[in-house]
Amino acid sequence: MPVYVFVPALVVALLAGFGAAYLILRRRAGDGASVIEAKAQQTLSEAETQAKEKLLEAKEEAVKTRTAAEQEAREYRAQSQQIEKRLLQKEENLDRKNEDLARREREFADKEKGLDELRAQLEEIKRQQQLELERVAKMSRQEAHGLLMEQVEQELRNEVARKVRESELAARDESERRAREIVTESIQRIAADQTAEVSVSVLPLPTDELKGRIIGKEGRNIRALQQATGIDLIVDDTPEAVIISGFDPVRREVARVALNKLIVDGRIHPARIEEIVAKSRQEVLQRVKEEGEAAVLEVGLQGLHPEVVRHLGILRFRTSYGQQVLNHSKEVAYLAAMMAAEIGADVRIAKLSGLLHDIGKAIDHEVEGSHAVIGADLLQRNGVPAPVVHAVRAHHYDEEPRTQEALLLIAADAISAARPGARRESLEAYVKRLEKLEEIANSFQGVQQSYAIQAGREVRILVKPEQIDDTAAQLMARDIAKRIESELSFPGQIRVTVVRETRAVEYAK
Repeated sequence: MPVYVFVPALVVALLAGFGAAYLILRRRAGDGASVIEAKAQQTLSEAETQAKEKLLEAKEEAVKTRTAAEQEAREYRAQSQQIEKRLLQKEENLDRKNEDLARREREFADKEKGLDELRAQLEEIKRQQQLELERVAKMSRQEAHGLLMEQVEQELRNEVARKVRESELAARDESERRAREIVTESIQRIAADQTAEVSVSVLPLPTDELKGRIIGKEGRNIRALQQATGIDLIVDDTPEAVIISGFDPVRREVARVALNKLIVDGRIHPARIEEIVAKSRQEVLQRVKEEGEAAVLEVGLQGLHPEVVRHLGILRFRTSYGQQVLNHSKEVAYLAAMMAAEIGADVRIAKLSGLLHDIGKAIDHEVEGSHAVIGADLLQRNGVPAPVVHAVRAHHYDEEPRTQEALLLIAADAISAARPGARRESLEAYVKRLEKLEEIANSFQGVQQSYAIQAGREVRILVKPEQIDDTAAQLMARDIAKRIESELSFPGQIRVTVVRETRAVEYAK
């Protein structure tokens, strides 16, 4: 409640109270009424004075409050007017912007309509020009498109062939330079003699009379020897010699040792044959173990499982294309290790992979499958590190090579096998390979003649110059090389040379 209302009410209440008190006192007091009345009058006078003072104070406070309220109201109205003015200005601006947008939309619509008309005119002009071009060129749009695509394709082929040739030449120069340094140094450091072992053994005899004793009465001795060793003995017209033939190299060596002992001993009969064969088998198995341990010690890879060492020793009596497999394995180990050291690969993994890469050949006549896969399975069962197992399995691409060591093993194996004099193969297989090389080359269109030269290490192709240009000759050489890789199996590498010769001939009359 406002002060100016509360104070008068308070005064009225006080006056009423004093009046009531006065009447009560007057009623109760008989004799002292005048005194009490005087006091009441005095009290009433004082109350009136206080009431008037309070009333004045309340009026002053009410005036101040009203003045402040009016001032605040004026400020609020001024702020409201300013806000309203700004809102009116913004509304006017929005109205102007809306008008501008509407105007621009109308302009854009008009322009789009004009563009559609212009586009339609251009399409019609284009169609007319296309019809005129077809009439002048005397070919349809599809025919022109096909001709253009053919020209572009030919240009791209030429460009690609040129780029490929440039890249190949640059990469070949650098890679050949670096590879020549590494390979030459490696080969020179481990140069080995030519190997010429075969899958049959010839045992010389002092006299031809021993042939009868080896055969025995009704062939009993030779049958007993063949049954005990599992090897075929060929006693023919060859003077003073017996041929020992068989796939298992260890059995063949057992038969050779046993037969040699029987000849020296002179006692040749079934019981003695069985006894000598048993002793010879123990000797050969001991020699197998020693050969394996010697090979591991020679290359410095001790700590292999005894079963791995035993199979490694078997390779001493195994040959491949006339090349002794154990010597080949040691040679590959040295090559792979040297090349690994040059390029920063793991030398031990490379050397171990090279030594064990052909270990599957020790049992490939007993287990079906590629010797690379057989060898990898054998090594995996005997705790050989996984990178070595992968390299062995991948060295004939039975598995895609994924490591540097696997790729180095492939290169080292090819180098060892391709070394002149390292291997030899049968005349029949050699002739078939030469014929197949020429057959592959002659199957390509534009080939005039082909020749397999340098013992099958190179195939030279003469092409018809009017059909094959220089770019196509480069592509043909690549295609022939890829086909040879996919259809032939060969040691080392085969060079493909495409010769395009243009001759100008005139006659003087």
